[in-house]
Amino acid sequence: MPNLLLFTVGINTFDYLGSILSYVVIAIPIFNGVYADLDPAGLSSLVSKNAFVSLYLIGCFSQLIDLSTTVSDVAGYTHRIGELLEMLLKLSRKQNDCDSPGKWEFNSVSKEEVVSSDTAFLLEKISLSAPSEKLLIKDLNLRVTQGNNLLITGNTGTGKTSLLRVLGGLWESKQGDVHMLTCFGPHGVVILPQRPFFTDGTLREQVIYPLKEIYPVSGSSDDERILRFLELTGLSDLLPRTGGLDQPVDWNWYDILSPGEMQRLSFARLFYLQPQYAVLDEATSALTEDAEDELYRICAHLEMTLVSVGHRKSLEKFHSWRLNLYGEGKWELSRIKKDRATP
Repeated sequence: MPNLLLFTVGINTFDYLGSILSYVVIAIPIFNGVYADLDPAGLSSLVSKNAFVSLYLIGCFSQLIDLSTTVSDVAGYTHRIGELLEMLLKLSRKQNDCDSPGKWEFNSVSKEEVVSSDTAFLLEKISLSAPSEKLLIKDLNLRVTQGNNLLITGNTGTGKTSLLRVLGGLWESKQGDVHMLTCFGPHGVVILPQRPFFTDGTLREQVIYPLKEIYPVSGSSDDERILRFLELTGLSDLLPRTGGLDQPVDWNWYDILSPGEMQRLSFARLFYLQPQYAVLDEATSALTEDAEDELYRICAHLEMTLVSVGHRKSLEKFHSWRLNLYGEGKWELSRIKKDRATP
């Protein structure tokens, strides 16, 4: 940021310096008496000609300097696109490893290390910092296993979403090891962000995303499954609004759906994919507690293991453990005591 400020000040200074410098150049010989024999009209003409030539030359140099701003913008965009391509290539390689027999992880696990087959994530001595270098989490040990739902809570800015980014492989931890022992995708882990992702396409394409083809399930019709999940999420009215599952639409889904409908549709997508693990980053924040309760009950019925970020106390009954983040590296992992059986 300081370098960018100095760069901008330098460019603007050079732009204004041109108009001043042209008069300074001609002022020196005038005050030294070089043009003492000229009358006022001749001196004025000389000053005008000198100013014109100087401003023209400096204007040409100013254009070159101004181009540096565009060049720096292009360099910044190119760098970001390069990072994006590297990340996509990295994820593609991991997905190829995931599609092959066996498991894959962000950091390799030694053969001597015994890890349970029902483990999705294994975090060892993880420390996270914000881009501002503010310490969020220090020395976190965490194992997410099948059937043990985890609720992550904490105030704003304590590192809840940052932790999910590390789990998703988008961020690297400051120190420690993150092992991803279950693949992303329909058979493994699916992440639902607070603001879901939608593509240009039909209603069916929104439900089966990120798949491009029908996900085969023996003994059931795909259309029936989609319609059933739309009904369970309270979105049966989307069918007449779109004209059918495969009817092309000419609108942007973000403009048509309310925040609550977006989150309901993302849950219909989750129910369609039916992964082993679902990571929910405040995925019900725009819904009522009753709607949230119903969606979580369906997740439990489909036997998904959940890692949720949320603030409502009503979520506790659907989770076995709570990770409370306090900021400044402090955290607490505790078992949730329930008054009644888990739904």
